[in-house]
Amino acid sequence: MKTISLPSGEVVPMLGQGTWYMGEDQRRRAEEAAALKLGLDLGMTLIDTAEMYASGGAEEVVREAVAGRRDEVFIVSKVLPSNASLRGTQAACDRSLKRLGTDRIDLYLLHWRGGVPLSETVAAFDALKAAGKIRHWGVSNFDVDDMEELDAGSEAQANQVLYNLTRRGVEFDLLPWLEERSIPAMAYSPIEQGILQDDRRLAGIAARHGATAAQIALAFAMRSGNVIAIPKAVQAEHVRANRAALDIELTNEDLAELDAAFPPPARKQSLEMI
Repeated sequence: MKTISLPSGEVVPMLGQGTWYMGEDQRRRAEEAAALKLGLDLGMTLIDTAEMYASGGAEEVVREAVAGRRDEVFIVSKVLPSNASLRGTQAACDRSLKRLGTDRIDLYLLHWRGGVPLSETVAAFDALKAAGKIRHWGVSNFDVDDMEELDAGSEAQANQVLYNLTRRGVEFDLLPWLEERSIPAMAYSPIEQGILQDDRRLAGIAARHGATAAQIALAFAMRSGNVIAIPKAVQAEHVRANRAALDIELTNEDLAELDAAFPPPARKQSLEMI
């Protein structure tokens, strides 16, 4: 398993598992938990979730998946901006801890920026860290100006953003800003919610590597060494395919072909969210 170091020095997997849309159907929860367990067996021990996902249902799926092996797993969860006040963040964290069935969250993120001053949310994170309820904190969907406002004395460990071959705007300034400060980016929807798995523009590169288009998209997202990809998979074959993508080394020829098919940004773009 390839890894990335957080600013704290802690090492985490470069390829994790996402849970967006998990927990929405009670009939599928056992299947979803089984997929996450398989991912853990394959070394994808970082699991990303959020209080927003299925109104906490995804966190409950994670609880089932990590039962009996909590110490193996690096759990990431997120607080909604509407809950990001001093007291609101602490209450939201307590609810997430209960749903997750654990006494600590390894990395707790502000899901996106809202109306609460950042200083207040950071104070809440610091209090939760001091209480041992979270081990690290970070942000999600923050652009460069947001990161700069947060930067002075910040202990932010990651910034989770939308990033894939069709959403490359963050390459212009945000990803370089993060890399310069050794803050990993976390790429959500690295296969554009499955759309890229059928993209014909990836067929030639995939054939050269004996891979699928989705695996090429994942390898692209992780190519810099400072991006953690968190694809979601429910079927065992997709979990295994995601893990295999970590072993793909894209060549200069591959990258040039990808740039031609999916041009990198030539100017600053507004941060995208879905």
